[in-house]
Amino acid sequence: MLLAGLLRSVAAVPPAEAAGAALGLAYVLLVIRQQRACWLAAFASTALYLFVFWDARLYMQAALQLYYLGVALYGWRAWRQGVPGAALTVSRAPWRGQVTALLVVVLVSFATAGLLARETGSTQPLLDSITTWGSVYASWLVARKRIDNWPWWLVVDALIAVLCWRQQLFASMILYILYLGLVVVGWRSWNLDLKRQAGRPA
Repeated sequence: MLLAGLLRSVAAVPPAEAAGAALGLAYVLLVIRQQRACWLAAFASTALYLFVFWDARLYMQAALQLYYLGVALYGWRAWRQGVPGAALTVSRAPWRGQVTALLVVVLVSFATAGLLARETGSTQPLLDSITTWGSVYASWLVARKRIDNWPWWLVVDALIAVLCWRQQLFASMILYILYLGLVVVGWRSWNLDLKRQAGRPA
């Protein structure tokens, strides 16, 4: 019964959400392969999700899409190939920066959640906030080709899947569940590349 209801809901998904989900999936697959075209898919998916999340009254997620548009442009430039000194390679982010980022994400999330609860009709203020700020940092790590982006996305994508389920954005929920598997694939792929760069056996 539950599965049948879910399938009916997915079948009724608005075209913008369906297209955004498909482009989002293409983005992650291209990121795993370190293909620069991932940023074109990211830009298109983000533009669509700006309206999807706004319509769902997930205001932090909607605002996040504006940031994503800028990151997509930055990533397209940063991932250039064939330009001496310009092409990025996979690397690790300093652990102190990771700890600092985690603390900042938690503190800012509680602050913005309180603001959303008081000033807007946000339906999921805390979950909306923490997934937004976590995504801000994780997407920056992707743009800089830091392997540490993958564990961040593992947590963020799981939380966004819950958020989409609560808002009945079922196509997006399925997308983020698929992302969880792709995160593991991407993490392994980038780790192999990192080992090759260090001259260690994969």
